Amino acid sequence: MKQDLLRLFCVILIAISVGLIAGNLFLCLISGLLLFIFWQYTELSKILRWLKKRQDVGYSGQPGIADEICREIESLRRRNSTRKNRLNNFLKRFQEAANTFPDAVVVLEESDTIEWANKNSKSLLGVDSAKDSGLKITNLLRDPIFIDFMKHDIKEKNKPIKINSPIDDKKILEIRISPYGLAQKLLIARNVTHINQLDKMRKDFIANSSHELRTPLTAISGFIEGFINDDNCPKGWRSYLDQMRRQSFRMQRLIDDLLKLSSLESTNKIIDKEQVPVADILSNVIDEAEVLSGMMRHKFIVNIDKNLYLIGNQKEIFTIFSNLVFNAIQYTPENGQIDVTWQLNNNNAVFTVKDNGIGIDEKNIARLTERFYRVDTGRSREIGGTGLGLALVKHGLAKYESGLIIKSKLNEGSSFSCQFSEKYFICSKLDEEKRISL
Repeated sequence: MKQDLLRLFCVILIAISVGLIAGNLFLCLISGLLLFIFWQYTELSKILRWLKKRQDVGYSGQPGIADEICREIESLRRRNSTRKNRLNNFLKRFQEAANTFPDAVVVLEESDTIEWANKNSKSLLGVDSAKDSGLKITNLLRDPIFIDFMKHDIKEKNKPIKINSPIDDKKILEIRISPYGLAQKLLIARNVTHINQLDKMRKDFIANSSHELRTPLTAISGFIEGFINDDNCPKGWRSYLDQMRRQSFRMQRLIDDLLKLSSLESTNKIIDKEQVPVADILSNVIDEAEVLSGMMRHKFIVNIDKNLYLIGNQKEIFTIFSNLVFNAIQYTPENGQIDVTWQLNNNNAVFTVKDNGIGIDEKNIARLTERFYRVDTGRSREIGGTGLGLALVKHGLAKYESGLIIKSKLNEGSSFSCQFSEKYFICSKLDEEKRISL
């Protein structure tokens, strides 16, 4: 900058001197300034040619503002080159790490086109990063479940789906999509064939063993009842036979619950879908609940919308609602109050069972729907619980895209509720169009 000002000062000084000698000051001053401008133009032309060549060699010119600008450009270029190399190294390391994954990893653009895929994507999804880059993922994966999945909002895509591999129908893939980068998505497909096989073996074992146990247990229960009803049965045997009858009855309930759970787990679809009169079902449930309550004399407060119907399987809905009500009876002390509600709330049909029983510690709430989980093992066995009631509720509600909402305070009571979206209920029995469409 100082050099340019010095040059300009020298040019002006020389032009004034020559002008005074020649007797034409203005013309000489203008000529000197034009020469200075021309020289600056030639320097800028050199800079432009240097930038266009993109050479690693630095700019070599006269000291001045142009030289300083070129030095700053060169510094920015070096910093940018360093940053670019660093990013390329990060990308290379990411790709190397992703290629070691046993899962398929696909990076998708905002428009669902493929940007990059790891090696296992080819064996699991049939996606080749080199050949398929730029193609829409739905052009390669044409499974209807996956295509419908891609239409959902990105928040819903984090919930996995399972489809058969397009390369091998025997393979089952679990696919989930997560947000990635600014507007990209990361698709991860995991081979869960072995896990599914183990899960199927577990379900088959439970179902088969429950069926096999039912026959001998029925025979044992029959013999016990025969002994109890026999007038010649020794009186000393009575207490033992009564205990055997209670345990065989509990075993029978456990087997029945296992079979129900196996049936619910066998498919995610609702079988024998029909319009279910929930008011009638709850009326039967309350009648059974009052009998079950017996000497405990629980007070039932019922608030039921008789015009609110569900679309689903009547047996499954009875299982869900009855387990929640019977569960409240078991854990509510004598003369306690149980509120049963079935109402429309914020465009959802909501079923709630509330009691003023013993309540549940907050740390145990998250595990209540696990199979055979008991907060108090001794109490559960004393009241004859199987430990499967809430597990049945959880799996039953999953078919209706719902879940169990549990609120409880120790020694104050509990509230169990579930809600059904518009897809699964109607407000009038005459609404045949909606029933048929579902």
